[in-house]
Amino acid sequence: MNRVEILKNVEAKHLKTSLPEFHVGDTVKMRIKVIEAEKVRVHPFEGIVIRKNSGRIGGSFTVRKISFGEGVERIFPLHSPVIESLQVVSRGQVNKSKLYYLRDRLGKKSRVRQQQQQQPQSQSQPQPQPQA
Repeated sequence: MNRVEILKNVEAKHLKTSLPEFHVGDTVKMRIKVIEAEKVRVHPFEGIVIRKNSGRIGGSFTVRKISFGEGVERIFPLHSPVIESLQVVSRGQVNKSKLYYLRDRLGKKSRVRQQQQQQPQSQSQPQPQPQA
C-alpha cells in the first residue's frame, strides 16, 4: 500500500455519510453538541450557508444567522462530530459562491431568493378535438 491508499483508508473511517446535499444560499437547521462543564447539551442553530469549501475530510462551511439584531457566523467542518444533525429548510437561488455581501445588509435586504420547486409534469397529452 502506498501513502495515498493509507490516507484514503483513514479518511473513510471519519467521513459522515448522513449529511444531506446542500449548497451556498440554502437555509439549514442544525443540532450542535455543546460541552459545558461535564454535560453535553444540544443547541439548535439555523441560518444561511454563506460559504462552502468542499474538500474531502477537511471541507468546511460557514453558517450565518441574526440573533437579537447581531449577525453570528460559525464555521463548521463538514465531517465534524459536533454536528448531530443537519436539515435543509429551504433552497436558495444565488449567483455567487460566497455570500459575504450579506454581512453588510440589514433587515429584508439580507434575504436570499428562494428556489422554485419544480412540479413534475403529467405524462398525458391533451386530447385533440374532433373536427366536424
